[in-house]
Amino acid sequence: MWVLIFTLTLIAYFPALKGGFIWDDAGHVTRPELRSFSGLARIWTEVGATQQYYPLLHTAFWFEHRLWGDSALGYHLLNVFLHATAAGLFGLILRRLAVPGAWLAALLFALHPVGVESVAWVSEQKNTLSAVFYLAAVLAYLRFDAGRTGRSYALATGFFLMALLTKSVTATLPAALLVIFWWQRGRLSWRRDIQPLLLWFALSATAGWITATVEHTQIGAQGADFTLTAVERCLVAGRAIWFYLGTLLWPADLVFIYPRWTIDASAAWQYLFPLGVLALFALLIGRRRQRGPLAALLLFVGTLFPALGFINVYPFIYSFVADHFQYLACLGLLALAASGLTRVFALLPRWGGFTAVATLLTTLGGLTWAQSSTYRDVFILYETTIARNPACWMAHNNLAMALADAGRLPEAIPHLETALKLRPGFAEAESNLGDDLTRAGRPADAIPHLERALQLQPGYAEACNNLGAALMAVGRSAEGLSRFAEAVRLKPDYAVAHVNLGLALASTGRPAEAIPHFSTAVRLNPDYSEAQLDWGIGLTLTGRFGEAIAHFEEALRLQPDSAETHHTYGRALASAGRTDDAIRHYELALQLKPDFAEAHLNLALALRQAGRMQEANTHYLEAMRLGAVPGAPVRN
Repeated sequence: MWVLIFTLTLIAYFPALKGGFIWDDAGHVTRPELRSFSGLARIWTEVGATQQYYPLLHTAFWFEHRLWGDSALGYHLLNVFLHATAAGLFGLILRRLAVPGAWLAALLFALHPVGVESVAWVSEQKNTLSAVFYLAAVLAYLRFDAGRTGRSYALATGFFLMALLTKSVTATLPAALLVIFWWQRGRLSWRRDIQPLLLWFALSATAGWITATVEHTQIGAQGADFTLTAVERCLVAGRAIWFYLGTLLWPADLVFIYPRWTIDASAAWQYLFPLGVLALFALLIGRRRQRGPLAALLLFVGTLFPALGFINVYPFIYSFVADHFQYLACLGLLALAASGLTRVFALLPRWGGFTAVATLLTTLGGLTWAQSSTYRDVFILYETTIARNPACWMAHNNLAMALADAGRLPEAIPHLETALKLRPGFAEAESNLGDDLTRAGRPADAIPHLERALQLQPGYAEACNNLGAALMAVGRSAEGLSRFAEAVRLKPDYAVAHVNLGLALASTGRPAEAIPHFSTAVRLNPDYSEAQLDWGIGLTLTGRFGEAIAHFEEALRLQPDSAETHHTYGRALASAGRTDDAIRHYELALQLKPDFAEAHLNLALALRQAGRMQEANTHYLEAMRLGAVPGAPVRN
C-alpha cells in the first residue's frame, strides 16, 4: 500500500514537478543573507528574519538550498514525497483505530485535488512537512495511550513540537486527540485523556500567540480589510465551512485565489450559512448511537478554526478561503467517507467494488493532474486565476510583475491598470506601474503613480526606490538621490536601494561615498552580480583598480554569460593600461552579443592602441553601422 500510495501520488503530481517558483516562494526559499551558518542561527533566534516564525520549516529550506540550490525540482519532489508520507501515516493511524477503509482514506487524501495547492506550491511545504510531524505525533500518542510509557509520551511530544515549529495550525492537535478518544470511548476522563494533554495545550497556546502576533505586526494582517465585527466573522465562518465541504465533495473549478465575499450583516440570506452549520451539528448530536459522523465534523471544523475568520490571517486580504487551509482539516471527513464507501462497495460483487474504487481514484487523480498543471509557472497560474476570478486584483498585479521581469512591459502595464481599477488604493500596483513606466522610457508618466503609492503608504521603501529611479531618469538627480537614501533608511536590508544610491552618488561625482553601499548590497546578497560589478567600477573610479579586479571577476563568475559585464570589465582594464586583457573581454562580449555597438567601438579603440589597425577598422565600421558613432572609420 505504501508503494501504491507513493506511485499514484507521483503520477498525479507529475506536472507539478516541471513547475518553477511562484508567488511567495522567495519568502520561503532561503534568502542569500540567511544561507550561512550564522543565517541558520538567525532563523531560530530572530523573529522577523523569516516571513513567519516557523524555524523548523525554514531550517528545512536552509538544508534544501544547500542540496539543490535554486532548482525548483528538488523542492517539488520533496513536497510530493512528504505528501505521500503523510497519506501513508494517515492510513496507519486509521488502521490502528480500526476504521474501515483505512487505506482507501489514505489514497483519497493522496489524490484529492484540494491538496494540490499544498503540494504543487513550494511555499506550502509548511503544510506537507507539518502534516508528517502532526500525524507522526498522533501515531506516537496513540501508542502512549495504549502503554502509558514515558518514552512514548516524550516521542509524541517531540513530534508535536516539531509540527508546531513548522506551522502553528497544528496547534489544534490536542483538541483533535480528545475528539478521537471521545469517539472511541463515548466519554472523556480527566486523568486518562485530558491531563496528559495539558502540556500540549500550553505549547499550542504559545505557538498560536506568536503566529498571531507576527501576522499582525510584521506580515500586515491589520487595517480596513480586517475590521470585521463579531457577527460578520460568524458569517464568514459559516460560509467558509460550507465552501470547504462543497469543494471536498465536488472538487471542480478550484482556484488559486477565490473571489472574496462581500459580508453584509444586513443580508438575511447570509445567516443561512452559520445556521445551517448549527443545524448540521444538532442533527448529528441527536444521533447518539453513531458518534463517527459528529467526530468527523468536529475534527473538520476544529482544525479549520484558525482559518475561519475569528483570527486575522494575511491571505484574507485576497479571499476568505483557500484550498491549503483545509489540508489537515479534511482528514476526518475523508476517513468518514472511506468508511462509508467501504461498506457500500462491500455490497457489490468483487469486480464491481474494485471497479468503483478504481474509477473514483482515477477521477480524483485526473483532476489532481489537471489542477497541478496550472502551477507549472507564474504565467499559467495567474492567467488561469484571472480566467476563473476576473476580479482578482492580486493576480493582475502579480502577473504584471512576472511579465515585467520577462521584459514584456507592454503586456504588464494594462494588468496593473486593471488592478488599480479593481482596487484603487492599491499602493503596490501604483509602485509597480510607476516602475514599469520608467523602464518603458516614460519616467515623467511614472512619477505621479509613485508619489501616489507613497501617499497611500508613506513608509513604502520599494516605492521610494522606484521614485528615485524615475526622478534620476528625468534629470532631477538631487531629488532622486534623496529618495534612494530614504529607501535605505526605511529598509536597511534593501540591497537594490543600496546599489541605486551608490550609482546616484557615483553619477554626481562622489564614487568614494558610493563604495560602502555597493559593499552593503553584496553583504546582503552575496550573489548580486550587478552590485559586485558596480563595486568594481567604484573602486576603479577612485584609483583602486587592484582592489576592483576581484569584484569584476566575481561578477563574471556569477554571470559568465553577461556581455555587459565583460564589456565593463574591458573598459576598466583599458583605463588601467591592460590593453590585451581589455581586448579579450571585448571579444568575449561580442561573442555573447554580436550586435553590441559600444563593445565594437571600444574594441576598435583598444585594437588601434595595440597597433592592429586593420582589425580596428573593421570593428569601427561595424560600430558606425550599429549607430555607436557618427564619425569616419579609423585610418591606417
